[in-house]
Amino acid sequence: MCAQDTIDFVKNDIAEVGALVRSLSSRYERIFENLRASFAVELGRADSMVAAAHAGVAIADAAATSFREHMPNQPVIACSASCAACCHLHVKVPPGVAALISDYITANFSVEDRAALRVRLENAAAASRHAADATALRQRCPLLGQDDRCSVYPVRPPSCRAFTSGSVSRCHEVVFGPNTDGGGVTQSAAHFRIYMEATAALETAARNRGIPHHQIELSAALLDQIGPSDQA
Repeated sequence: MCAQDTIDFVKNDIAEVGALVRSLSSRYERIFENLRASFAVELGRADSMVAAAHAGVAIADAAATSFREHMPNQPVIACSASCAACCHLHVKVPPGVAALISDYITANFSVEDRAALRVRLENAAAASRHAADATALRQRCPLLGQDDRCSVYPVRPPSCRAFTSGSVSRCHEVVFGPNTDGGGVTQSAAHFRIYMEATAALETAARNRGIPHHQIELSAALLDQIGPSDQA
């Protein structure tokens, strides 16, 4: 081949691959379009916001698992049981989630455990109310067990499911160090996006039902759901 033939071959080869990459990029975004549509259908047909929260979490969990199993070059995640640094960050919950957690607590906690939890929730909610910037608070989650494991793990909030980290030391530096904005921990972008889509879908489902649709601080939201103390 002459030099021009070689040049044309190289240019065309790159152009062909570039077209494929653009096509794949568009198809990648369609994953999230389809996910939003799936949330809208399933959450819209749910007979309550509790059922909607259950469905939304199930769909998001399935999507996140499939991403990790089938998508190449997924980031390494250092999160493990009893690694509870992120359980000291400020958490809000979308509609339906607090009720889902409350039902789990009623079914699985003893009367004594519920009473002790209520005290922790009241203290945490008060701290959030009185904080100049609640998002900068660093306080142990009332739902975190003495073993540093989540006591409501199967029904934990979407934001807790969304959080991932590739470095335990970085989490401890950000959470317990001077970086009060909570930033600086590299996330698995697709994983995080999936659960934010679930959160937005629950807000939309509540709005479509004509009920409050904003996220609420976790402790305050749970106190609204669990009602008076069993020992009152």
